[in-house]
Amino acid sequence: MTVNLSKGQGISLEKSGGGALSSVRMGLGWKAAPRRGLFGKRTKEIDLDASAVLFAGEQPVDVVFFRHLVSDDGSVRHTGDNLVGGAGQGGDDEAVLVDLQRVPVHVDQIVFTVNSFTGQTFAEVENAFCRLVDETTGQEMARYTLTGGGQYTAQIMAKVHRTGGGWTMTALGTPANGRTFQDLMPAIVPHL
Repeated sequence: MTVNLSKGQGISLEKSGGGALSSVRMGLGWKAAPRRGLFGKRTKEIDLDASAVLFAGEQPVDVVFFRHLVSDDGSVRHTGDNLVGGAGQGGDDEAVLVDLQRVPVHVDQIVFTVNSFTGQTFAEVENAFCRLVDETTGQEMARYTLTGGGQYTAQIMAKVHRTGGGWTMTALGTPANGRTFQDLMPAIVPHL
């Protein structure tokens, strides 16, 4: 069963039958918004990018994004850069895979961000979502929808963090501005 997350809501990353998840996928999907032009209706290509910043305490120790597709330890992997989005059919246009069992013990948080590399605002994006999937079963566990557009170019979507012996995901949904994850670092720090 999918949980539709709202800002600040957290979910435990445990399997419905008990036990901890071993591998999750943070998927990002979007559709460019139509616009009217001189020659009729057309869409504007929008390049959204998913990134995952790995933290030990409040210190960033690694990042996975379109220019660094695999974390140094191999536990986090980006599936590749999509420069234009999809048709809004609900599939992932970009994804970050996390092998929770291989994440080094000193990494206690992974923050997922989305930014518009081409600089358009979320007011120009349709059907944008971020979702968490149990990678071993393919079951969608949680979904965060980018609703209401907005005059910002990035969002700090969610974080996965260690709690006791397992992991928890918290939807952050914090709007920000920036073309890359580096631009978002000052906005990420308050959520650690």
